[in-house]
Amino acid sequence: MLLLAIRRVAIRLVAGAAVLFFVLPASAADPSKLIETVAAEVINIVKTKTGADRQAAIRQVMQANFDLPFMTRSALGKHWNQATEAQRARFLTALETAEARAYSERFGQYDGQTLSLGKVTARPNGITVVDSKLNQATGQPIKLEWEVRDNGQGPRITDVKVEGVSLIMTRRSDFNSYIQNNGGSVEPLIQELEARASR
Repeated sequence: MLLLAIRRVAIRLVAGAAVLFFVLPASAADPSKLIETVAAEVINIVKTKTGADRQAAIRQVMQANFDLPFMTRSALGKHWNQATEAQRARFLTALETAEARAYSERFGQYDGQTLSLGKVTARPNGITVVDSKLNQATGQPIKLEWEVRDNGQGPRITDVKVEGVSLIMTRRSDFNSYIQNNGGSVEPLIQELEARASR
């Protein structure tokens, strides 16, 4: 069931969600500055909003700072070309809403963790990787890698890796499995996401 798959993804990515709380050094390079801006916006949302208002505000932050169309295409993989324009639009909307809800719920779990920035590496393919570590009150730090790309509208986050596990690749695996188990069509996946987003 997709709901279980989404919950598995959410558990794996809880560290990536929590990281948006932390204020980063003002001296960081441009891609790091993007993450700093997101962190400042989210921490303000957490302090001032609850429930549906918090979810809506988190979604706005995602729309402004993440390359959601790119991430959506990547998550659907080969199934993107099989979907109609209307299905693609519905999928993007449902996925945004479902993820905004998941992040909004998990932000209440903030417990004083801190984020340390590491090196910033520009790759030939136009992706810049920002290394970081999520330092916890107990336990080992969690390694996070932010992938940032400028698609002509300014830098946007395109992927987050938690201990080397890609958000995009995890989604693609789960979504592909769901599609294959439901007749090979993207429509059941969209309907499941829409149902989850409306709960």
